[in-house]
Amino acid sequence: MRPGDWLIAGAGVVLLAALWLRQVDSLEGQVVIRQDGQVFQTASLRLNRIIEVAGPLGISRIEIQAGRVRVAADPSPRQLCVRQGWIPSGGAAVCLPNRVSVENAAAGYDTLNY
Repeated sequence: MRPGDWLIAGAGVVLLAALWLRQVDSLEGQVVIRQDGQVFQTASLRLNRIIEVAGPLGISRIEIQAGRVRVAADPSPRQLCVRQGWIPSGGAAVCLPNRVSVENAAAGYDTLNY
């Protein structure tokens, strides 16, 4: 191999590493929390935390843990969004009586081919 070949091979390795790091960063995922139709907070799935959102009926607690998100507690009478459990990638939970919604906007495949 000549010096120019080594240079091209090295540039290819650097390009592949940069593309891989970019892909890993895009897989992080975000949680979008809305209160009464307005964005209340956007949070990362990387940090474990509990976010409290005040609605007309009281406080809704959203839990982010280990890259997952769920509605841990809600004052709604039927507790439908709490019973939903962990929200899958690209999914959402809507607590209608309290006007709070949680969207898991984590990177996922909508379709690979069509």
